[in-house]
Amino acid sequence: MMYSWIILVVIAVVAVWYFNNNRKNIPSWGPQKEDPLDTLRRRFANGEISEQEYEERKAILEEDNV
Repeated sequence: MMYSWIILVVIAVVAVWYFNNNRKNIPSWGPQKEDPLDTLRRRFANGEISEQEYEERKAILEEDNV
């Protein structure tokens, strides 16, 4: 009878360990993909694109959303 409790505890520990390690593969509840306007703002803020280029691309993206 005592061995069955030990086996049950071992199975529980293995199950908790297994599900805890596999949680990394589960997608988070937050947004999965960055919005194109957010990407554009980030690139402008980082200095990757000029203000003119930012305004042109922003106009194109806003035109597509209408």
